[in-house]
Amino acid sequence: MPETTPQLLNHFSLVRFTSAYWACPPETRRQIRTEWLTRLENAADAVHLYQAFGLEAGLDLIVWTAVRAEETHVPHAFFERMARAYGGSREYVELTGTLWGFTRPSQYTKTRSTQELNPFDPRALPYLVMYPFVKTSEWYLHPREERQSMMLEHIKVGKQYTDITQLLLYSTGLQDQEFVVVYETDDLLRFSQLVTELRSTTARPYTLRDTPLHTAIRVPDHAALESWL
Repeated sequence: MPETTPQLLNHFSLVRFTSAYWACPPETRRQIRTEWLTRLENAADAVHLYQAFGLEAGLDLIVWTAVRAEETHVPHAFFERMARAYGGSREYVELTGTLWGFTRPSQYTKTRSTQELNPFDPRALPYLVMYPFVKTSEWYLHPREERQSMMLEHIKVGKQYTDITQLLLYSTGLQDQEFVVVYETDDLLRFSQLVTELRSTTARPYTLRDTPLHTAIRVPDHAALESWL
Protein backbone atom coordinates (compact mmCIF):
# COMPACT_ATOMS: atom_id res chain seq x y z
CA MET A 1 0.00 0.00 0.00
CA PRO A 2 1.18 3.58 -0.66
CA GLU A 3 2.67 5.35 2.34
CA THR A 4 0.29 7.84 3.95
CA THR A 5 1.03 10.91 6.03
CA PRO A 6 1.01 10.11 9.76
CA GLN A 7 -0.96 12.23 12.23
CA LEU A 8 1.48 14.59 13.96
CA LEU A 9 1.02 17.76 15.97
CA ASN A 10 3.48 20.46 14.86
CA HIS A 11 3.82 23.68 16.85
CA PHE A 12 5.77 26.84 15.98
CA SER A 13 6.52 29.34 18.75
CA LEU A 14 7.48 32.93 17.89
CA VAL A 15 9.85 33.93 20.69
CA ARG A 16 11.32 37.21 21.89
CA PHE A 17 13.73 37.63 24.80
CA THR A 18 12.68 40.33 27.27
CA SER A 19 14.56 43.36 28.58
CA ALA A 20 15.04 41.46 31.87
CA TYR A 21 16.92 38.79 29.93
CA TRP A 22 19.18 41.32 28.20
CA ALA A 23 19.93 42.99 31.54
CA CYS A 24 21.57 39.75 32.75
CA PRO A 25 25.29 39.07 32.28
CA PRO A 26 26.25 36.63 29.47
CA GLU A 27 26.73 33.63 31.76
CA THR A 28 23.30 34.12 33.34
CA ARG A 29 21.71 34.45 29.90
CA ARG A 30 23.37 31.19 28.87
CA GLN A 31 21.96 29.45 31.93
CA ILE A 32 18.45 30.81 31.28
CA ARG A 33 18.58 29.62 27.66
CA THR A 34 19.97 26.21 28.53
CA GLU A 35 17.37 25.50 31.20
CA TRP A 36 14.51 26.70 29.00
CA LEU A 37 15.63 24.70 25.96
CA THR A 38 16.21 21.58 28.05
CA ARG A 39 12.63 21.77 29.35
CA LEU A 40 11.38 22.19 25.77
CA GLU A 41 13.32 19.15 24.60
CA ASN A 42 11.64 17.13 27.35
CA ALA A 43 8.22 18.39 26.25
CA ALA A 44 8.27 17.20 22.63
CA ASP A 45 9.48 14.38 20.41
CA ALA A 46 11.40 16.85 18.22
CA VAL A 47 12.65 20.42 18.75
CA HIS A 48 14.27 22.62 16.07
CA LEU A 49 15.52 26.21 16.45
CA TYR A 50 15.54 28.99 13.87
CA GLN A 51 16.98 32.51 14.02
CA ALA A 52 14.38 35.16 13.24
CA PHE A 53 16.36 38.14 14.54
CA GLY A 54 17.43 40.32 11.63
CA LEU A 55 14.83 38.78 9.34
CA GLU A 56 11.80 40.01 11.28
CA ALA A 57 11.49 42.96 13.66
CA GLY A 58 10.67 42.19 17.28
CA LEU A 59 11.41 38.47 17.03
CA ASP A 60 14.46 36.45 18.10
CA LEU A 61 13.68 32.77 17.54
CA ILE A 62 11.17 30.44 15.95
CA VAL A 63 10.93 27.17 17.87
CA TRP A 64 9.49 24.19 15.99
CA THR A 65 8.26 21.34 18.21
CA ALA A 66 6.48 18.18 17.14
CA VAL A 67 4.84 15.13 18.72
CA ARG A 68 3.18 12.00 17.36
CA ALA A 69 -0.55 12.50 17.84
CA GLU A 70 -2.44 9.37 16.87
CA GLU A 71 -4.18 9.30 20.26
CA THR A 72 -6.69 11.96 21.32
CA HIS A 73 -5.06 12.70 24.69
CA VAL A 74 -1.74 13.74 23.10
CA PRO A 75 -2.52 17.45 22.45
CA HIS A 76 -3.67 17.96 26.06
CA ALA A 77 -0.50 16.39 27.43
CA PHE A 78 1.72 18.25 24.97
CA PHE A 79 0.34 21.70 25.76
CA GLU A 80 0.56 20.97 29.47
CA ARG A 81 4.26 20.14 29.06
CA MET A 82 4.76 23.26 26.92
CA ALA A 83 3.24 25.45 29.64
CA ARG A 84 5.63 23.98 32.19
CA ALA A 85 8.59 24.40 29.83
CA TYR A 86 7.91 28.12 29.43
CA GLY A 87 6.66 28.63 32.98
CA GLY A 88 10.07 28.80 34.58
CA SER A 89 11.37 31.37 32.09
CA ARG A 90 8.49 33.73 31.35
CA GLU A 91 10.29 36.65 32.96
CA TYR A 92 12.93 36.25 30.25
CA VAL A 93 11.25 34.47 27.31
CA GLU A 94 8.15 36.01 25.73
CA LEU A 95 5.88 33.98 23.47
CA THR A 96 4.64 36.55 20.94
CA GLY A 97 2.65 34.18 18.74
CA THR A 98 2.05 30.56 17.77
CA LEU A 99 1.13 28.63 14.64
CA TRP A 100 0.18 24.98 15.01
CA GLY A 101 -1.84 22.20 13.48
CA PHE A 102 -1.98 18.53 12.53
CA THR A 103 -0.66 16.59 9.57
CA ARG A 104 -3.04 14.22 7.85
CA PRO A 105 -3.37 12.50 4.45
CA SER A 106 -4.32 14.83 1.60
CA GLN A 107 -7.86 14.69 0.26
CA TYR A 108 -6.55 15.47 -3.23
CA THR A 109 -3.77 12.88 -3.67
CA LYS A 110 -3.59 9.25 -2.56
CA THR A 111 0.14 9.02 -1.91
CA ARG A 112 2.48 10.83 0.46
CA SER A 113 4.65 13.39 -1.31
CA THR A 114 8.38 12.70 -1.47
CA GLN A 115 8.85 16.42 -0.71
CA GLU A 116 6.95 16.20 2.58
CA LEU A 117 8.89 17.41 5.62
CA ASN A 118 9.41 14.97 8.45
CA PRO A 119 10.01 16.81 11.76
CA PHE A 120 11.82 13.78 13.16
CA ASP A 121 14.52 13.80 10.49
CA PRO A 122 17.70 15.80 11.12
CA ARG A 123 17.29 19.25 9.63
CA ALA A 124 19.59 19.84 6.64
CA LEU A 125 18.35 22.89 4.73
CA PRO A 126 19.26 26.33 6.13
CA TYR A 127 16.05 28.32 5.59
CA LEU A 128 12.54 27.94 6.99
CA VAL A 129 9.55 29.83 5.57
CA MET A 130 6.07 29.52 7.04
CA TYR A 131 2.75 31.31 6.97
CA PRO A 132 -0.92 30.89 7.92
CA PHE A 133 -3.32 30.19 5.06
CA VAL A 134 -7.06 30.76 4.67
CA LYS A 135 -9.26 29.88 1.67
CA THR A 136 -12.28 31.91 0.60
CA SER A 137 -15.84 30.69 1.23
CA GLU A 138 -16.29 30.36 -2.55
CA TRP A 139 -13.56 27.71 -2.65
CA TYR A 140 -15.57 25.31 -0.51
CA LEU A 141 -18.71 25.84 -2.61
CA HIS A 142 -17.00 24.32 -5.65
CA PRO A 143 -17.54 20.57 -6.18
CA ARG A 144 -14.73 18.44 -4.84
CA GLU A 145 -13.71 17.40 -8.38
CA GLU A 146 -13.17 21.04 -9.40
CA ARG A 147 -11.15 21.77 -6.27
CA GLN A 148 -9.06 18.66 -6.86
CA SER A 149 -8.32 19.70 -10.45
CA MET A 150 -7.10 23.11 -9.31
CA MET A 151 -5.04 21.63 -6.50
CA LEU A 152 -3.39 19.11 -8.83
CA GLU A 153 -2.22 22.04 -10.97
CA HIS A 154 -0.84 23.64 -7.79
CA ILE A 155 0.91 20.38 -6.81
CA LYS A 156 2.37 19.97 -10.31
CA VAL A 157 4.13 23.33 -10.02
CA GLY A 158 5.54 22.40 -6.61
CA LYS A 159 6.92 19.10 -7.92
CA GLN A 160 9.13 21.01 -10.35
CA TYR A 161 11.05 22.31 -7.29
CA THR A 162 12.25 19.00 -5.91
CA ASP A 163 14.86 20.73 -3.73
CA ILE A 164 12.16 22.57 -1.72
CA THR A 165 10.35 20.53 0.93
CA GLN A 166 6.94 21.29 2.45
CA LEU A 167 4.82 20.58 5.51
CA LEU A 168 1.07 21.25 5.43
CA LEU A 169 -0.71 21.53 8.77
CA TYR A 170 -4.48 21.48 9.23
CA SER A 171 -5.79 23.90 11.85
CA THR A 172 -9.34 24.72 10.72
CA GLY A 173 -11.46 25.54 13.77
CA LEU A 174 -8.40 25.42 16.05
CA GLN A 175 -6.67 28.72 15.22
CA ASP A 176 -7.56 31.77 13.14
CA GLN A 177 -6.14 30.19 9.98
CA GLU A 178 -7.25 26.99 8.25
CA PHE A 179 -3.76 25.75 7.40
CA VAL A 180 -0.13 26.41 8.25
CA VAL A 181 2.21 26.04 5.28
CA VAL A 182 5.89 25.38 6.04
CA TYR A 183 8.81 25.13 3.62
CA GLU A 184 12.52 24.39 3.88
CA THR A 185 14.95 25.51 1.19
CA ASP A 186 18.62 26.23 0.60
CA ASP A 187 17.93 29.08 -1.85
CA LEU A 188 15.62 31.95 -0.89
CA LEU A 189 15.53 33.42 -4.41
CA ARG A 190 14.50 30.07 -5.85
CA PHE A 191 11.81 29.79 -3.19
CA SER A 192 10.54 33.25 -4.18
CA GLN A 193 10.36 32.01 -7.77
CA LEU A 194 8.24 29.04 -6.66
CA VAL A 195 5.82 31.33 -4.82
CA THR A 196 5.55 33.58 -7.87
CA GLU A 197 4.62 30.61 -10.06
CA LEU A 198 2.09 29.32 -7.55
CA ARG A 199 0.35 32.69 -7.55
CA SER A 200 -0.43 32.31 -11.26
CA THR A 201 -2.34 29.02 -10.84
CA THR A 202 -6.12 28.81 -11.10
CA ALA A 203 -6.52 28.22 -7.35
CA ARG A 204 -4.92 31.55 -6.42
CA PRO A 205 -8.13 33.70 -6.55
CA TYR A 206 -9.53 31.51 -3.75
CA THR A 207 -6.79 32.53 -1.30
CA LEU A 208 -8.27 34.86 1.30
CA ARG A 209 -5.10 35.31 3.40
CA ASP A 210 -1.54 33.98 3.45
CA THR A 211 0.17 36.46 5.77
CA PRO A 212 1.99 37.21 8.04
CA LEU A 213 4.88 35.35 6.51
CA HIS A 214 7.89 34.30 8.61
CA THR A 215 11.38 33.51 7.28
CA ALA A 216 14.12 32.18 9.55
CA ILE A 217 17.56 30.54 9.51
CA ARG A 218 18.26 27.13 11.03
CA VAL A 219 20.24 27.09 14.28
CA PRO A 220 22.16 23.77 14.32
CA ASP A 221 22.70 23.56 18.11
CA HIS A 222 22.65 25.50 21.38
CA ALA A 223 26.24 26.60 20.93
CA ALA A 224 25.30 28.51 17.77
CA LEU A 225 23.23 30.88 19.91
CA GLU A 226 26.26 32.06 21.89
CA SER A 227 27.34 34.73 19.40
CA TRP A 228 24.09 36.72 19.51
CA LEU A 229 21.96 35.57 22.46
